[in-house]
Amino acid sequence: MPPESSAMAGLTPRMAGVVERMARAGHPPLNALTPAQAKQAYEKGAAVLEVPRPELARIEDLHIPARDGTLLPARLYAPSAGRLPVLLYFHGGGFVVGSVATHDTLCRVLAQRSGCAVLSVDYRLAPEHRFPTAANDAWDAFQYIAGHGAEALGLDGARLAVGGDSAGGTLAAVCAILARDAGLPLALQLLFYPGTGPSADTDSYRRFADGPVLTKALVDWFFAQYIDAADRRDWRFAPLLAEDLDGVAPAWIGLAEHDPVVDEGVAYADRLRLAGVPVSLEIYRGVIHEFIKMGRAIPEAQQAHADAAHALAAALQP
Repeated sequence: MPPESSAMAGLTPRMAGVVERMARAGHPPLNALTPAQAKQAYEKGAAVLEVPRPELARIEDLHIPARDGTLLPARLYAPSAGRLPVLLYFHGGGFVVGSVATHDTLCRVLAQRSGCAVLSVDYRLAPEHRFPTAANDAWDAFQYIAGHGAEALGLDGARLAVGGDSAGGTLAAVCAILARDAGLPLALQLLFYPGTGPSADTDSYRRFADGPVLTKALVDWFFAQYIDAADRRDWRFAPLLAEDLDGVAPAWIGLAEHDPVVDEGVAYADRLRLAGVPVSLEIYRGVIHEFIKMGRAIPEAQQAHADAAHALAAALQP
C-alpha cells in the first residue's frame, strides 16, 4: 500500500478530504521551521476549519499572576453576566505553539453550549520557557481562580473544572493531581487527546508515526524544545507516571482514533479507573489529532464539542 494510502486508511471520507487538502497546500511541517516560524504558522492556520465563532454576552481579557511575578494573559468567555461556574482551559500546541487566540472559537463554543464560563490561559511556551514553566503557570492560574480570582471576576470558584487539548490536556491532568494534593475542590478534568506518557513509544506512535498531521518527528521536536531527556519521567510532564491517582477529580476524556497519543490517553483512563476515579471515555472514530478544531469540515468535531459541553454542564450545574 502506498504511504499516502496507508495514512488515509480508516479515516472518514471527510477527514480524508481535509488531510488531502492539507497535503495539496504544501505547507512545511512545523518541525521543519524555527520555533518562531512555527508559532506564526500555527497562528495563521488555526481558525481555517473552525465552526463559526459564537457571540457571547461577556468576553474579557485579563491577566493572572504567576509565582515569579509574570502576568499571564487570559481571556474570559461567559454566555451571561451571572455568577457562573468556571472551566479553566489550557490550549494545545506541544508546549511550543498555540495561544488564547488559536483556541478562541473552541472556548466560545464550550461556554455557549455548557452555560459555563471558560477562562483560557496563555501559559508561557518553549523554547524560551522550558519545563516546568508551563506546568507551574497552569497550577498558578488554577490556584488563583480557585482562591480569590473567580470571586473577583463575579464567578463561582466553588464550581470549577479544568481542561485542555493535547499539551493543554497534560497541564489540566497535572492540575487535577495537584488540586487533589492541595485539597482544592475540582468537579471535572476535561481532557481532549492529552499527552500523558514520557516517550513516544506506544503502539499508536508506531502506527501513526507519519501522521496524518501529528507525526512522531513533530512530537520529538516539540519535546526537544520543551524538556530535557533527564526530566521526561517527571509526572508533571507525564501524568501517567504519577505515583497515586486516588481521589483526583472525575474525568471526561475525548480521543481521536487515528492519533499517536491515543494509546496513552486510553492508558490514562485505565489508570484513573483502577484508582476508583469516575471516567467517561469517548474515542471518535476515523479522525486525527486536532480534529476538535475542524468543526466546519468534520461532524465528529461538533459531536465532541457537544459531548464535552454536556459533561461540563453535568459536573458544574447539577
